[in-house]
Amino acid sequence: MALAMLGGRLARFLAQPREGYARGPSSRPELLAATLRRGDVLLVEGTSRFASAIKYLTQSTWSHAALCLGVEQDGGEPMFVDADIHTGVRTVPLSEFAGLHARICRPVGLAPEEIGRVAGYMLARVGDRYDLKNGFDLARYLLWQPPVPDPLKRRMLALGSGEPTRAICSTLLAQAFESIRYPILPEIELLDIGTAAGRRTREEILHIRHYSLYTPRDFDVSPFFQVVKPRIEAGFDFRRLVWGGSAG
Repeated sequence: MALAMLGGRLARFLAQPREGYARGPSSRPELLAATLRRGDVLLVEGTSRFASAIKYLTQSTWSHAALCLGVEQDGGEPMFVDADIHTGVRTVPLSEFAGLHARICRPVGLAPEEIGRVAGYMLARVGDRYDLKNGFDLARYLLWQPPVPDPLKRRMLALGSGEPTRAICSTLLAQAFESIRYPILPEIELLDIGTAAGRRTREEILHIRHYSLYTPRDFDVSPFFQVVKPRIEAGFDFRRLVWGGSAG
């Protein structure tokens, strides 16, 4: 009980936003809302203490990730499944991330029913608690990496609290996409394969990384997710831009 209370206090402390740390959005909210689709992963540059730690440790802009569920039938803004350090896994509207720098990462080639399975996996976890131990273990891994070859580092570790009702944002997303065997940032093994004609070809064999080792930046650098920019999607023409000040 004492540890749970201490963890709750720590979560509230880490979740507090800090003024003056927001970069600001790169697209207007209506453009972002119009561009989002069901199944998109929204990366966010948070301003909390925990967000700052994640950005520092991963050397990345992004501290948080959430899955877009699309727009509800009665209209309104896009909804997301989100794992919050204080309140746990929940559904929130796009306005939850208002004023924050964000990026849309879209999985390529998924059929509607496959996107539905990913969304269903996430929705089934709503109400789960945030895995503080996973977050701290991941931070420790990022700060101190074992002195072994890179291909073996991630396979050595099995992080997390071990409780199925706990998750952090990026690991929950990794589990959801893993449930349909969609790659995010797998380890790639190249094998030489002989052919009947006597020629040798190379084939890529993908190995799924443990879901607990994923961070928000992995969706940004993944070769299987498309970065979608709302301003370009809306029909960008630099000739129509209005600049302040005199021309150089």
